[in-house]
Amino acid sequence: MTTLEDYLEKNADRMDKMINRYFGDVYGDLFRASAHLLFAGGKRLRPAVVSLAADAVKKGSSDDLLPAALALELTHNFTLIHDDIMDGDVTRRGVPTVHTVWGEPTAILAGDVLYAKAFEFICISDAGNLEKVRAVRMLARTCTEICEGQSMDIAFEARRDVSEAEYLEMVAKKTGVLYGAAAAIGGVLAGANPIQADALYQFGVNSGVAFQIQDDLIDLYASSEKSGKDRASDIREGKQTLIAITAREKGLDLAPYQRELTGAEIDDLIARLEDAGVIDEVRATAIERAVVAKEALSVLPDSEEKRLLGEIADFFVNRGN
Repeated sequence: MTTLEDYLEKNADRMDKMINRYFGDVYGDLFRASAHLLFAGGKRLRPAVVSLAADAVKKGSSDDLLPAALALELTHNFTLIHDDIMDGDVTRRGVPTVHTVWGEPTAILAGDVLYAKAFEFICISDAGNLEKVRAVRMLARTCTEICEGQSMDIAFEARRDVSEAEYLEMVAKKTGVLYGAAAAIGGVLAGANPIQADALYQFGVNSGVAFQIQDDLIDLYASSEKSGKDRASDIREGKQTLIAITAREKGLDLAPYQRELTGAEIDDLIARLEDAGVIDEVRATAIERAVVAKEALSVLPDSEEKRLLGEIADFFVNRGN
């Protein structure tokens, strides 16, 4: 029986080979900037979801859909490049962010290159033309929703009355829909019927929301070396994460922490959040979304790939613990 760890390692290796094939010999600042984060590593989780969803619908179909799997990784990386510019982050995956190396104008264009390439790679996948049109349309809609989510995230920084419902809508668009697209696109290209495709989309969106909530916790707890990001950057920047919203509802004021913080100050903040029950409540919400995600898979026939998809949802809420 294949373990999730083994599957993710094999999938990451396949994606790394694809990245080397298509981006290994690029030249010029623009294309080197585009490839920068691709070569910084990562678990390639979204391509894994594409491949698992495809094989859950039609065993063995993922081998013909590797370009589509790569398309979702390119889309993810284009959002990271632009996100880092807007947030002013200086590290990502343990390396300097694209805009700190090549400047903001080139970084914006580098993200645009990856955005365009994603659609190209869906089109060269070995699938029916109608299925590819559906996949392209789905990815286009997803990218629009990601932009909506990012816009909401930015707008929330100027507010102190963001509700949990608003936050969940924002992360569903900013993070969840890309996992939803990964699962549904994999399924659609493999021949999923409408019920299966919708179920895969719901799986992806809900597991993606769980992923983002856990990511907010990792931002607080993990060292910069482990997370590849500046520790507690969300709180220092005043982002309205579920942690911040829950803390406010429990009477904790995080405004004094919107500055450069020492490790000791971050540890003190964590202790206060834990004592108030904030962390337990946030974790419970993430786990609840993972459960909903796994329930959506019930329409698929039992298979190893279906099992691994469920384990991915669990992995999303357990990583970093």
